[in-house]
Amino acid sequence: MSKHHVTTTINGEPMEYLCEAQQTMLDVLRDELGLTGSKEGCSSGDCGACTIICDGNIICSCLMLGVEAEGRAITTIEGIAQGDKLHPVQQKFLEHAALQCGFCTPGLIVAAKALLDTTLNPTEEEARYWLAGNLCRCTGYDKILRAVMDAASVMRAEAGQ
Repeated sequence: MSKHHVTTTINGEPMEYLCEAQQTMLDVLRDELGLTGSKEGCSSGDCGACTIICDGNIICSCLMLGVEAEGRAITTIEGIAQGDKLHPVQQKFLEHAALQCGFCTPGLIVAAKALLDTTLNPTEEEARYWLAGNLCRCTGYDKILRAVMDAASVMRAEAGQ
């Protein structure tokens, strides 16, 4: 099979890779690029463990082909923190103990960041909506929701709102 050359931006860095036409973005991230933070849970877009941000939209990377990343900007869980400084969503997940096994955590954090990129003052209903595509079997959702709402509060304060 022939491989396709893809030029994209991942986590703010220009990136090039070769992939087969049928390879999912999740497979490319994990197997070709060594970005293993996105998890494979269902391979059908039902669990959200592989959530990424592509051109500002949350997408299950198991449903996107690697060749579709051509010319697009992608953010994975590895691109959320700034060096050693955690993003407020990551920090609040820790403070609120909003994770247990951690399998769903990358997708939830990416989805929460995408929400807070669009609004720093989400209602609880909006936050629930944005997180609805992510399944967690360990924590329940109360701690997760509290962490997201608390992160929004921190980010509003940082923005002077």
